Amino acid sequence: MLAPLLLSFSLFLLPLLFFAFIFTRTPNPHFTPPIKLPKSYPIVGSFFALFANRHRRLQWLSDVLQISPAATFTLHRLFGQRQFFTANPAVVQHILKTKFHIYQKGDSFRSIFTDFLGDGIFNADGESWKFQRQVSSHEFTTKSLRKFVETVVDAELSDRLVPILHTAASSCCVLDLQDVLQRFAFDNVCKIAFGYDPAYLSPSFVQSKFAKAFEEAVRISSLRIQSLIPNVWKLKKFLNIGSEKQLRIAVAEVRGYANKIINDKKAELKANSSIDAVDLLSRFLTSGHSNHNFNIDIIISFILAGQDTTSAALTWLFWLLAKHPQVETRIFEEISQKSEHLFGYDEVKDLVYTHAALCESMRLYPPVPVDGKQAAADDVLPDGTVVRKGERVAYHPYAMGRMEGIWGKDWAEFRPERWLESGGDEAGAVKWRFVGRDNYTYPVFQAGPRICLGKEMAFMQMKRIVAGIVKRFRVVPAAEEGVEPRFVQYMTAKMEGGFPVRIKVREGSE
Repeated sequence: MLAPLLLSFSLFLLPLLFFAFIFTRTPNPHFTPPIKLPKSYPIVGSFFALFANRHRRLQWLSDVLQISPAATFTLHRLFGQRQFFTANPAVVQHILKTKFHIYQKGDSFRSIFTDFLGDGIFNADGESWKFQRQVSSHEFTTKSLRKFVETVVDAELSDRLVPILHTAASSCCVLDLQDVLQRFAFDNVCKIAFGYDPAYLSPSFVQSKFAKAFEEAVRISSLRIQSLIPNVWKLKKFLNIGSEKQLRIAVAEVRGYANKIINDKKAELKANSSIDAVDLLSRFLTSGHSNHNFNIDIIISFILAGQDTTSAALTWLFWLLAKHPQVETRIFEEISQKSEHLFGYDEVKDLVYTHAALCESMRLYPPVPVDGKQAAADDVLPDGTVVRKGERVAYHPYAMGRMEGIWGKDWAEFRPERWLESGGDEAGAVKWRFVGRDNYTYPVFQAGPRICLGKEMAFMQMKRIVAGIVKRFRVVPAAEEGVEPRFVQYMTAKMEGGFPVRIKVREGSE
């Protein structure tokens, strides 16, 4: 049964790949072909254009959207399948809010990520999603945010991050700041969500089997959805070969780690049944939902949300600050007006210019550069595009941050001031006022009913980290002058190969 299937698949695939290689390869890997709407052919659709741009797919789709009518583009896939991409705020509002009941995660997305995410909140629809969101919402009250900033983040900053950066500065060694920030965020999310301190950020930079497995699971799961040949991963999974074998091993490690966290928490709750359910995991375990695998799924989803998104945003911000010292200076001036010993929730919330710099950084390098939904019924988008039941529509925050029609001719500039209005206080001093964009023009935290619950928590954490680092140190990229890091897309954005930096102690900070 399997042999004929493999033979048929090979007879179709091998000639296709041969012609794609012959007609789309370029002698210079850095060559960027002229931007034009890709041609579509019978059976293969726009496969040749996809293959030619396989190493720069995110940027290619962004370029195509910029020249597409109404900033919406229909990508024709193999065997007549279609996928829609949009950078049109009206279409984003349509799929994320107006027709939210139609555009769900869908079966195709869930099948790709179920091995890793299970039925966690990022992979769920319907009642399961509503239940997880309702229980999780208690974690994001003002009281919880204040505790998060003034205890969890501050302790990780003062006890671990700052000493590590001081040591790096005194020894003149090179640090991978992306790795450091991921470790910091991992500790934070485990403390606030599970009441558990993994101490992943430590001077020894111990290599965690779990962290390595988690990273591998994210990478391989993401490659499934980016595959040029749909569903080829299912064949590899059936045969237990290649990347699918690696994914199975990685997921087993991740779920084993999550299982230990749950068992430890259950023992803690059983030993002291009178304690309040103060962390997210305790709330789920005491909510009456006793399915063990479901609770594992929750842990994995929240580690993904808490670790990868904030660390990705901060990594790109510090790279941009190194390129734009005038912005770093203004952040330093804003931070210097605050007392380090009184740097609590209210002070962090008042870092207006720092907040604008983070928004501007995420405009250019969004932690989640593309996100898709599947239509549960036939529909027509606001720009007239007809979507059939079962087809996927993806909104493209990376492209939206580069649209001249949204941000103006200076869209390529890193300019936090575009988010600010200047005014004055009673003493006549200049005071910035933050002016945000609506969530459908700037869907970095998604929008509509599924807007990110942790948006405020993420900003508070990131601003406190920026304040703690910039007040004491300068972050200097270790790469050669003019070398640009590569933005790579998994479930969240990464800087390919990490972010090697040297740390310099800021004069007068001691």
